[in-house]
Amino acid sequence: MTLTKKLGAEFIGTFWLVLGGCGSAVLAAAFPDVGIGLLGVSLAFGLTVLTMAFAIGHISGCHLNPAVSIGLWSGGRFSAAELGPYILAQVLGGIAGAATLYVIASGQAGFDASAGFASNGYGEHSPGGYTLVAALVTEIVMTFMFLIIILGATDKRAPAGFAPIAIGLSLTLIHLISIPVTNTSVNPARSTGVAIFQGDWALSQLWLFWVAPIVGAILAGIVYRWFESDEQEQQA
Repeated sequence: MTLTKKLGAEFIGTFWLVLGGCGSAVLAAAFPDVGIGLLGVSLAFGLTVLTMAFAIGHISGCHLNPAVSIGLWSGGRFSAAELGPYILAQVLGGIAGAATLYVIASGQAGFDASAGFASNGYGEHSPGGYTLVAALVTEIVMTFMFLIIILGATDKRAPAGFAPIAIGLSLTLIHLISIPVTNTSVNPARSTGVAIFQGDWALSQLWLFWVAPIVGAILAGIVYRWFESDEQEQQA
């Protein structure tokens, strides 16, 4: 598969993640009488990854997330040469998804993206008023666990064909835990896309939603390589 096709798949996949996940939060979470709430938004994010993993996993690996690409690189599963292009495609896909959502949401009278637009935040911009430290720890730990699950589910020793289900459900669980703390990022591309359209505090707090997921992902890659070290020594 050419790099261009891989990048196209990552763009489309990240577009879908932001449109589907953030779209559920902006358009459907509090819809009168039949709002899907926290449970629905959590499931929506998991479903975007699950569906795209089956759709484009065989093309690009379905990272959809700079932290995932970096974690896979840290775990020895991804080439450093493709890291930059993948991240760029993911960020552009996230922005495109947010732009599409903005156009749709703007069709309702009274819509105001500055009110939040599914952006991630801490302190006064945390859904539950959680501090910067709480947000930092949450994003590091949640991304760490997300990458451990991804690395484990895609290990050649794991049952074949079930990785998309495990990964999609893990992202659902992560959102169930952490939406009250940060509105859940674990994905710098997702955070960047909506922050651009929120245009105020989300941009000033965006640094945390790049730094924390990347730290968590790198740590997970290191830990999982340690898990694999015994088998590598036996093969040597």
